[in-house]
Amino acid sequence: MSDTPRHSDRNLALELVRVTEAAALAASRWIGRGDKNAADGAAVDAMRRAFDSVAISGTVMIGEGEMDEAPMLYIGEKVGMGGPEMDIAVDPLEGTSICAKGMPNSIATVAVAEKGGFLHAPDIYMDKIAVGAGLPDNLVDLDAKPEENLRELARAKKVEVGDLVVCILDRDRHKEMIRACRAAGARIMLIPDGDVAGVVACSQPEAGVDMYMGWGGAPEGVLAAAALRCIGGQMQGRLIYEDEDQKARARSMGITDPDKKFTVEEMAKGDVMFAATGVTTGAMLKGVRREAQGAFTHSIVMRSKSGTVRYIEGHHNMTRKPGVFVA
Repeated sequence: MSDTPRHSDRNLALELVRVTEAAALAASRWIGRGDKNAADGAAVDAMRRAFDSVAISGTVMIGEGEMDEAPMLYIGEKVGMGGPEMDIAVDPLEGTSICAKGMPNSIATVAVAEKGGFLHAPDIYMDKIAVGAGLPDNLVDLDAKPEENLRELARAKKVEVGDLVVCILDRDRHKEMIRACRAAGARIMLIPDGDVAGVVACSQPEAGVDMYMGWGGAPEGVLAAAALRCIGGQMQGRLIYEDEDQKARARSMGITDPDKKFTVEEMAKGDVMFAATGVTTGAMLKGVRREAQGAFTHSIVMRSKSGTVRYIEGHHNMTRKPGVFVA
């Protein structure tokens, strides 16, 4: 993207929003209907079709899985109508379960980087810790105890540990982490899913989140890193392996040190753009609102080159075909 004219960068940013809008609108028909697979399938199909009109030559690096596991948006798939070569990271519906249950923080998201810009992360767990922008470098560390990281963050923010809010996925594997944070005096925001939004919230003061901790998906870690490259913030991520096959898979994807702590810049380097559209209302975005005349969407688009963050509200009219929106 560094050789792309500036106005083309801006056009691409808007095109990415149209891609996430399409996925969010499709998924919105399944909000609260208890079928996460149908919601995810609708988002994937809509996002894949929307990419056909984007002027890039993209390769999916973070997607729905391997070619034999996913019919579209699989790792290695080529997308776009032709143009600059770019790496693509997508999560057409982050928070499939929370969408199916009508709960907050489900989003459709996509990021693009220059070729070779994204960490080629396998679909396994990643241990993550993240804080917002404007803090001393290397403030937190995955190898430090939760209470130590909280103490350092409180000191940097000139507040008490009791003033801090930590976002953590509500999982049994995090019980000890949650206990340690509470014992240190911090407050906890437990979320059922959606750790991209959870990480990004650290850099959005209005979200009221100071730190993110815990295990989540490695692909979601790369997407969150792409957002932080644009909006600011610190993050470390380390892959978690359940067996030797997963280690071998990581090696085949170019990861030579299985214990490496990846920084934001190592997960998403070069010029990066990130876009997301809310499916259900959450801390970062309002969800899709459907009415007789059409639907309303709320999106965010960020560019690392300029550091610009834009929120976009879209009104999508119904076409003559019932139930179909023009994004």
